[in-house]
Amino acid sequence: MKITAVAFFLFAASLAYAGAPEGKAVFAAKCQACHGANGEGKASIAKMFNVTMHPLGSKEIQSMSDADIKKVVTEGHGKMKPVTGLDDKQVADVVAFVRTLKE
Repeated sequence: MKITAVAFFLFAASLAYAGAPEGKAVFAAKCQACHGANGEGKASIAKMFNVTMHPLGSKEIQSMSDADIKKVVTEGHGKMKPVTGLDDKQVADVVAFVRTLKE
């Protein structure tokens, strides 16, 4: 019984990050210019827009639900504009990639 539970947990965890490699590529193309390659945020961008940019691996971001992160990507937040030109799978893949950035 314990082996079955462990196997199920590992399978479920692998599904959660299944889109991470694809999401990294989308992130590099659409998000990296402002958020940095590892989601650390770029100080020059934050200063230019007079905003606080939390690293994407921070507790503030990682405690958000997937739905909330998707909403930020597709609708924007504060001075951040929405990311355009992404389909639902690409957005989900970006969320999966962001989840790999935990500090």
